[in-house]
Amino acid sequence: MKTKGTRKSKVNIVTLGCSKNLVDSEVLYTQLKGNGYRVAHESKKDDAQIVVINTCGFIDGAKEESIDTILRYVEAKEAGVVDKVYVTGCLSHRYKDELSVEIPTVDAWFGTNELPRLLKTLKADYKHELVGERLLTTPTHYAYLKIAEGCDRPCSFCAIPLMRGGHVSRSIDELITEAKSLARRGTKELILIAQDLTYYGLDLYKKRNLADLLSRLSDVEGIDWIRLQYAYPSGFPLDVLDVMRERPNICNYLDMPLQAGSTELLKVMRRGITREKTEDLIHTIREKVPGISLRTTLIVGHPGETEDFFDETYEFVEKMRFDRLGVFQYSHEENTHSHSFVDDVPTEVKQERADTIMELQQGISQELNQQKLGQTYRVLFDRKEGGYFIGRTEADSPEVDNEVLIPATSYVRIGDFAQVKITSAEEFDLYGELVS
Repeated sequence: MKTKGTRKSKVNIVTLGCSKNLVDSEVLYTQLKGNGYRVAHESKKDDAQIVVINTCGFIDGAKEESIDTILRYVEAKEAGVVDKVYVTGCLSHRYKDELSVEIPTVDAWFGTNELPRLLKTLKADYKHELVGERLLTTPTHYAYLKIAEGCDRPCSFCAIPLMRGGHVSRSIDELITEAKSLARRGTKELILIAQDLTYYGLDLYKKRNLADLLSRLSDVEGIDWIRLQYAYPSGFPLDVLDVMRERPNICNYLDMPLQAGSTELLKVMRRGITREKTEDLIHTIREKVPGISLRTTLIVGHPGETEDFFDETYEFVEKMRFDRLGVFQYSHEENTHSHSFVDDVPTEVKQERADTIMELQQGISQELNQQKLGQTYRVLFDRKEGGYFIGRTEADSPEVDNEVLIPATSYVRIGDFAQVKITSAEEFDLYGELVS
């Protein structure tokens, strides 16, 4: 019988930032569980002796959130609520020397590639037999599958290579093993993520190999949907579209951040593509995969973004009519190429431009959603909230895209698919009823 003195401490993992960080936290979670630790992810209870904060350092707002979270747990440590506070992730990787001086009561700081050292500090072994195994923090029916780490692109505004290093692909065999493991535990949807999906395989296989990976993943029994996030437009491998069209379990969905609609601004951003080539690519994608849903992300307020350049981006969005769209305001990041420019667009102008784009997109989304009235869609249900079951079509990724709501007077099981007829539509939500 174990005594209280031999029982391992409880660890609470707090994740900030993107889905790539979430996967890193899940790997840490799995390793600690394999070492006999009691582990929670973002526990609401103050019952963990150790807190590990997985930080984001992407833009100013994310950095502020990370620092605020660190300070909150440092205060909890000083109050005797927790014993140890460790910090890992992108912000820690980039600024740990400065932060360790500013916040000395953090017990240790770790970079993005220092999982073994973090485990050693926690007196846990890195268990190689657990590579490819993951305990999920998402609902079991969907999981993010990180196919590569880092980035080799030269985008002027982006600090990711400073925090994540160069592009490193994971092998197809390793990814298939992980996908099969997830499927055995009930995962139905794989969401492929990387800083740049379309670069996948160049380092390992000497060619862009995303199409081959998709073909192999689509053969994994139990996987109903495979979704692509974070594709890069320059050098886009068109054979991916052939696989997407041919394989029914690869979603007709593509998340491709484009950043701007002005050729001159794209040149300043070092994106390696023009507006004209971008439009040609979008037309090709829509021609090869009819009905595909395209999501993009834009940056407003980059140094040198004149009113004319912004107007070009506005016209680009108006013309291309993206199914889904998000906007970031430019953040002036140290040691990036853009940091050598004057941050010459005032904060209030950045906000105004972001609002203007999103108002345009709201109207586009409303029109596109109205066209869905009376149509029936296959919906994967994620949760029950208030008086509704809430799910997604294949056109929607979790957290960032539209949702489908049906009254809870009907019943569906969370994690199951159902056919839903759309009865009403708003700008970013659809309402429907089950089709028996």
